[in-house]
Amino acid sequence: MQVSTQTIFLLLIFSQALHSIEEYFYRLWEVFAPARFISGLFGDDLATGFSIVNVTIVIFGFWCYFGPVRHSWTHATLYTWFWVLLELGNSIGHTYFAINQAGYFPGLYTVPLLLVFSGYLLFRLLKTNYESTAK
Repeated sequence: MQVSTQTIFLLLIFSQALHSIEEYFYRLWEVFAPARFISGLFGDDLATGFSIVNVTIVIFGFWCYFGPVRHSWTHATLYTWFWVLLELGNSIGHTYFAINQAGYFPGLYTVPLLLVFSGYLLFRLLKTNYESTAK
């Protein structure tokens, strides 16, 4: 995997960390039932449960970068696809909910970062796939 692609992947993970902080600050679990449910799996304190889930997600992202992606392991592309699809879906979801309620939805401010980095990675993955099949 090219260094530029690896760097964008790392920026995507940093963006997810910022996104998680924004969601925590604006208490996503209070307005989004799936977040409330998952946070509740870790106890009665939903803020703590939400933090545990999001810290775990970000740690997994950094593991993906420092392991498979940075060292170009065999499955690095698979992890990259996972994150691209996750963050594109996350971005679309937050945008949809904000439009649906005609106002701010927790996590919306960092959506542009997620869209830019996941979109660029999508482009890179598709280009690499096209180049490898065209040979």
